[in-house]
Amino acid sequence: GRYIRQVGSRRFSERVHGGLKDQDRIFTNLYKDEDPFMKGALKRGDWHQTKEILAMGQDWIIQEIKDSGLRGRGGAGFPSGLKYSFMPKKSDGRPSYIVINADESEPGTCKDKEIMRHDPHKLIEGILIAGFGMRARAGYIYIRGEYWHEAAKLEQAINEAYEKGYLGKNACGSGYEFDIYVHRGAGAYICGEESALIESLEGKQGKPRLKPPFPANAGVYGCPTTVTNVETVAVIPTIMRRGASWFSSFGRKNNAGTKLYCVSGNVNNPSTFEEEMSIPLKELIEKHCGGVRGGWDNLQAIIPGGSSVPCLPKDVCEEVLMDFDSLRDAGSGLGTAAVIVIDKSIDIIDAILRLSKFYKHESCGQCTPCREGTGWLVDMLARMKYGQADYAEIDMLWEITKQIEGHTICALGDAAAWPVQGLIRHFRHVIEERIDDYWSSNAGARSSPVESVRNPELLEAYQRVLAQKH
Repeated sequence: GRYIRQVGSRRFSERVHGGLKDQDRIFTNLYKDEDPFMKGALKRGDWHQTKEILAMGQDWIIQEIKDSGLRGRGGAGFPSGLKYSFMPKKSDGRPSYIVINADESEPGTCKDKEIMRHDPHKLIEGILIAGFGMRARAGYIYIRGEYWHEAAKLEQAINEAYEKGYLGKNACGSGYEFDIYVHRGAGAYICGEESALIESLEGKQGKPRLKPPFPANAGVYGCPTTVTNVETVAVIPTIMRRGASWFSSFGRKNNAGTKLYCVSGNVNNPSTFEEEMSIPLKELIEKHCGGVRGGWDNLQAIIPGGSSVPCLPKDVCEEVLMDFDSLRDAGSGLGTAAVIVIDKSIDIIDAILRLSKFYKHESCGQCTPCREGTGWLVDMLARMKYGQADYAEIDMLWEITKQIEGHTICALGDAAAWPVQGLIRHFRHVIEERIDDYWSSNAGARSSPVESVRNPELLEAYQRVLAQKH
């Protein structure tokens, strides 16, 4: 169907996205309705004509991924076909590798575990096809240590693939040699960053590397490597069979395909499900999750893409679409599409404080802005939770996030800064009300309403700096 949207003074017609039909679902065993292993996988169409797909050639596979419009499902949303094409076409003597990021440590995210538990052969076949397209010698699945059950399922499925001849010296009878290994991590969030993951895979501390060199030039053991997400690779076999045009027919332009969404928080039916890209966020909540607990009017905010993206208030959530571009324009991001719903019973400052504590704990400590700044965010939010602060400190908190954001080796600094920025951008009035409430009941605690809780001289100096800058 189509509908008319009005943006400012412009009115334009566009297709309504959503309502994915069962025949278009890629992950048909998401809820373990059938056997997750080889017998059930063959029944669902996995490993069908894989030899013929490989026979189409490496360049054809990469071009088909490009044409499909597939973008990375791990958070960044970089075009997958373009990323895969960075791998060298001619070897200089070093082998190439494909590494699957199955660390999935982003709070709120629980999509990859469902693939590995209930549809592992889609991932394994996808690794073979994508690895072949990149001329990779082997694939490594880096899985978080807590996913013990998922790792066991993966290893069982990989053994089945070897027994069937789908992996090994003559993978699927194609004459191509390809092996897959499962490597367990130890639970560090930072190892979800690709270069920290590579460091951990090599047996070192999981600390991000400076770039360049990029992994496509020097990754695992100094060899060309592509690190990619579980869901991104698991959809590739279906794209090869049904065609790039089929996949790109879903979602808006530059936001193609279907997507696994995982919704948690204050909804009546928290769940993980597959839906079309660009579905309206409100429809996603109402249709698949039974609505917000207490009704839509009880909604306070939604974090639309995992804990590292800024939250959005109710009025924005009513209009925004669940895709990369719409959420970016709204001042947030799709991330991993882990939707966290926050109703009015939740203290929004305390909720963001909890996330800040997580990022403080998970910072590897390599970069000063992140190592020191995450602690400052926690300290200031811990006081603001009770209102023990000044209005000027809200701007100081914003300035701290800006000094962290973009000043670190990896994106953990950005991930720590963005939730706090979302809080200040949309819920500054809540912080100010909390401050007013605190000082109205503690009137004798300071001599004037502008005096800083900690250091009046520091506040005056900071205000002078701000005045000079602006």
